[in-house]
Amino acid sequence: MLNHKDLYDNLLQLDGRGYKAYKDIKGSYQFRDFTLIIDHVQGDPFASPSKVIVKVPQAIAQFPPSLYQSPSREIALRDYLTRQFAEVAQNLSSYRGTGKSGLITIVSVKQEILPRTSIFVNEGQIEARFWVGLPARGRTILGRQAAKMLCEDVPELVDRALKYGAIDGKTLQNQVEIAEDADWLRQKLAEKGLVAFVANGSILPRRSGVDPRPLAEEAIAFESPKSLEVEFNCPNSGLIRGMGIPQGITLIVGGGYHGKSTLLRAIELGVYNHIQGDGREFVMTDPGAVKIRAEDGRSIAGVDISPFINQLPQGRSTQDFSTTNASGSTSQAANIIEALEAGATMLLVDEDTAATNFMIRDRRMQQLIAKDKEPITPFIDKIRQLYTDYGVSTILVMGGSGDYFDVADTVIAMENFQPFDVTNQAKMIAQQHLNDRLQEGGETFGQITPRIPLAESIDPSRGNRLVKVKVRDVDEVAFGTEDIDLAAVEQIVEPGQLRAIAAAIVYAKTHYLDCNRTLPDILDQIMADIAEKGLDILTEFPQGDLVLFRRFELAAALNRLRSLKVMV
Repeated sequence: MLNHKDLYDNLLQLDGRGYKAYKDIKGSYQFRDFTLIIDHVQGDPFASPSKVIVKVPQAIAQFPPSLYQSPSREIALRDYLTRQFAEVAQNLSSYRGTGKSGLITIVSVKQEILPRTSIFVNEGQIEARFWVGLPARGRTILGRQAAKMLCEDVPELVDRALKYGAIDGKTLQNQVEIAEDADWLRQKLAEKGLVAFVANGSILPRRSGVDPRPLAEEAIAFESPKSLEVEFNCPNSGLIRGMGIPQGITLIVGGGYHGKSTLLRAIELGVYNHIQGDGREFVMTDPGAVKIRAEDGRSIAGVDISPFINQLPQGRSTQDFSTTNASGSTSQAANIIEALEAGATMLLVDEDTAATNFMIRDRRMQQLIAKDKEPITPFIDKIRQLYTDYGVSTILVMGGSGDYFDVADTVIAMENFQPFDVTNQAKMIAQQHLNDRLQEGGETFGQITPRIPLAESIDPSRGNRLVKVKVRDVDEVAFGTEDIDLAAVEQIVEPGQLRAIAAAIVYAKTHYLDCNRTLPDILDQIMADIAEKGLDILTEFPQGDLVLFRRFELAAALNRLRSLKVMV
């Protein structure tokens, strides 16, 4: 193995040469405190930056084993170090020529604590995967600046971000303890008959729709109504009280701009842990919760939407429904059935993003349009069956229809971002103003039929590239010649999740799409492989920008692939 002096001298010799000569520095170099691996060298100063790995022996890094002794703590530690690394790297990065010259960066993060391939920690070492923009002017190598960046800035980065003595140990300790408590608490929800928990003192409003940080000023701390208050004695944080949302059907009601959707948004992201100071550290949700909405224009492949829609004109079947341009109602029906097929145990619905004709059909409309002329069975007539037949709970934001009072187990009113238990009032109103609408849902919810995806319908190739995928923010994946639009899949929070999902679809095609396995079986296999071997199992070479996803978002991406076909 070469050492840091060899790298320094080599870079000086490359000064003034054409950019492609940087390829000569690919390899491993031993520094005093760590090993530097230049894994991939960019071919152009405007191309994606070069991939670099550093490995720091734990004897030098000296992170106490107590910080990574459990999976919860290890993930929280890796998350913290990624954020620390990003902050120091941003301070060290400087403009050193053309394009991405001088850039030092690691995977971008938001408010959630997630397993990422950016940093790994074990009893032997710390490994960090990041990118550097090798300096150039035009396409001429700036060797001296590259030598300073790789041989001076990177060692400083290691000193300030990957050694325990250089970081705030108390803040780190708090993060790993909070994450461990959050995972513990989430696992305890079912024991108390709950699907969600929002701790007293939580700050739910965000700064804006594009800024997920907590509202900095005039934020109102959440306080549970006494009738819904529960408590947990967490391993590290001790006694925590807050609002428990019971299993079954829960309505969130209230006037406009009083916090209904804000509460639901916090609950839908409660499937993830959050960093200290986020305000939602102890907002916990059933891990099987899936946000459902209408999604006009999406494609649907062979989904049995007959529990909600049947008797289409021209006698078209809805037991094997396919379209390239779904309506609001058919898309919402398909989204629900697909979530159930993937194993969802709770649905989250906001009327603002739902199809009105899918949610309710009141008595007046029933009298005008007879049931035999209306293909849609509204959600209100299936929501109770979904719980009694399959044990699937629903939390529904509803401000426009009191008909749902008849089916609700719990009703929470939001007023000025504070919750009030109005279940009894809602039940009294329902009794005083009897609803004479006809039930249209039949006796049972209906069958959920797993589908078998066809491998030949999933093609990640483009031109002469066998695999060509590209992620655009958190909304879209270019998959071969197809675009997968995921703008309506709201529980994807980081671009790295999309990269991992795209890789997982390719992995599924290679390993598990054999015309015998159903989609749930395929999801089981992929998630089991990742749990056993990590996200690196999905790619040919190690990547530093993959972020763990849930099975539901993987299924959502596969279902939105317009070329998808299933066995009939």
